[in-house]
This record gives sequence, C-alpha cells and structure tokens, in this order.
Amino acid sequence: MEYELIRSARRTLGAEIKNGRLIVRAPYLASKRDIERFLASQSGRIEKALAVSREAEERKAAVPKLTQAELRALAAEARRIIPERCAYFAPLVGVRYARITIRSQRTRWGSCSAKGSLSFNCLLMKAPPAVLDGVVVHELCHIRQPNHSAKFYSEVLRVLPDYKERQKWLRQNGELLMAMLPDKAE
Repeated sequence: MEYELIRSARRTLGAEIKNGRLIVRAPYLASKRDIERFLASQSGRIEKALAVSREAEERKAAVPKLTQAELRALAAEARRIIPERCAYFAPLVGVRYARITIRSQRTRWGSCSAKGSLSFNCLLMKAPPAVLDGVVVHELCHIRQPNHSAKFYSEVLRVLPDYKERQKWLRQNGELLMAMLPDKAE
C-alpha cells in the first residue's frame, strides 16, 4: 500500500485520506514494522475510503471549469443578489453588518469579521437560492455569536428551521461547485 508518511510528536498512529491519497501520521519513534502492522489492521477501512476519495476526485476532475469571463459574471451577479439577501435577513437575525465582499475562494462559502464585515463566495450563485440563504443567515448569526456553539446554531435555526437540510446540500455538492474554479495558473 502506497502512502505518504508524516512523523511528529504524536503518541498514536493515524491514517487519513486526502485528495485520493493515503497519509499516515506516526510518532517519531514508530518503527516501519509498527506502521505496516497498523496499515494491515486498517486495510479494509483504508481501501474503502481510498476508493470513495478517488471517485470524488474523478467527479471533480470531470467538472467543467469556469472561464475568467464567467467567473466575473458570477461575481457581478453575487454583488447584486447577496446584499439583497443580507438586507432581508439582517432584521430577522437582529443584527447590522458593516460591508459585504464577494470573492472566489477555494475553501470557504462565507466569513464574518470581528467588525461585522461579511464575505461570500461568488460560487454560491450556482447553488439553490435556499442554500445561499442558509450561508447568508449563518454569517449574519456570527455577528451575534462569533463561534459555532449551541447558542449560535439555535440563532440560525430560529431564523431558518430547515437550515440542516440546506447545509446537507452544500456538504454533498459543495466540492463540485468549488471544482468549477479555474486553475490558479490561468
């Protein structure tokens, strides 16, 4: 079994699958034999996870990339629609926000700064409107609760009782949306 080995000051062996690759994390003093034994004991689980991850990587590779012009058009649409959604939901959440920025991030759908500035990913324009609203409410609630505590989620659910279904869609489809971003070299 092929893998990348990362040694650190940890106490236990661990394995993770990232982008279709197996990464083994091991203590500095773990022997090659200990690592091989660990991998053998976890082989069924690892093979299954690798197969799922490789399938996901293939699906992402098959997604057509947006052109720079399409990305600009998406950002323009987001600059028009997202402020409208924020203006609609802010009174329902009971907050005010400072400003809104639209970006094309590779890892985030939205963020909220300590000063109440909101940032959103333009790829949200490719998601269903209910999913976009879920991200908007999530970020607005961070103005009131800058964490992911139970209190934070009770605020979100007060405004959007079906929030979990909206997040489920994003968990299941978000990677494919992110795969639409052009490669950095373009």
